[in-house]
Amino acid sequence: MQFDLDEDRALLQRSTRELLEKEAGLADTRAVMEETSEGFSKPLFAQLGELGYPGLLLAEDEGGLGAVAFAAVLEEMGRVALPGPFLDLALAVRVLAACGAPEAAAWRERAAAGRALVVLARGEKPDRADPEASETRFADGRVQGRKTFVPFGAHADALLVETREALVLVERPAEGWDATGQPTLDHAQRFAEIRLDAPAVLLADASAAVPLLADVERLGAIGAAAMLLGLMERALELSVEYTTERQAFGVPIGTFQALQHRCSDMLLETESTRSAVYRAAWAEEHAPAEAPYLAAVAKAWAGPAGRSVCGQAIQLHGGVGFTWEYDPHILLKRVKTLEQFHGSTAAVTERALAASSLLG
Repeated sequence: MQFDLDEDRALLQRSTRELLEKEAGLADTRAVMEETSEGFSKPLFAQLGELGYPGLLLAEDEGGLGAVAFAAVLEEMGRVALPGPFLDLALAVRVLAACGAPEAAAWRERAAAGRALVVLARGEKPDRADPEASETRFADGRVQGRKTFVPFGAHADALLVETREALVLVERPAEGWDATGQPTLDHAQRFAEIRLDAPAVLLADASAAVPLLADVERLGAIGAAAMLLGLMERALELSVEYTTERQAFGVPIGTFQALQHRCSDMLLETESTRSAVYRAAWAEEHAPAEAPYLAAVAKAWAGPAGRSVCGQAIQLHGGVGFTWEYDPHILLKRVKTLEQFHGSTAAVTERALAASSLLG
């Protein structure tokens, strides 16, 4: 599929790249990994909030720009392996905007402006990231239960918690919110297991929450696939740069045909991912009946393709490719994280097969 961004979205993508390359390059990611407990740059996220980035998925009259712009921004964030909960925050803002409670409007305004961190808490099994039927309970204005792999949950100001009875808002209390870190392969991402016995505000009952969470799954898959695309792009660029400079037998190793074939395969997987991502984002805006299928397809393709491309980048760097001083391992670790979250490859493949039967 040949797809070009319109003038406004192309400008947004260019300005985002300039901002991130200046303020959040891979060198900055390393500093965040090694020196901060939060796992992300609070000043940068405040700046993104001032510029309206967390509200990209809102309605146009509220400052949103739609799924294609969202994908373009996430692609740029993938290129720098941006640490932090931007994708999760944008999804939470989208959910809050769809809820009628006064508390939802207040938190949406704060979160969209970058003044508060709000994320969803859905999964409950410590051995898998995909959410299943919730066992967490909501009754008499309190939520009780446990959530696992909550993104940046230890530093969130509020959680949107899925329970058996409803979707609820839980503000960080002095008591009743016990967060334990869950380390993963990706040092720049932070996850937490959170045990809750705290006051909560009803946002949507169980039936009303179903379409809200379906939006989260669909848009989360598109956003994660777009980040994977950006990671693949950067991995390919680093590989071409390295094979052009590194010499063996007196010539650049990029002149060896076998390595050229590897780079060609990496380019093919990257461009195929681009087609899948932007087809899904376009459908989200223009063909909603096709969007669930195409979003699942994009994520199902992007995960393994990203692992392949970023894995090849390490191979093309040879013995130094996996060392801390070089960048490819950062990209591969983020790929491994994104492959499991916002729909693991297995889960989105099943989702795509189920959605395909509804297309006729």
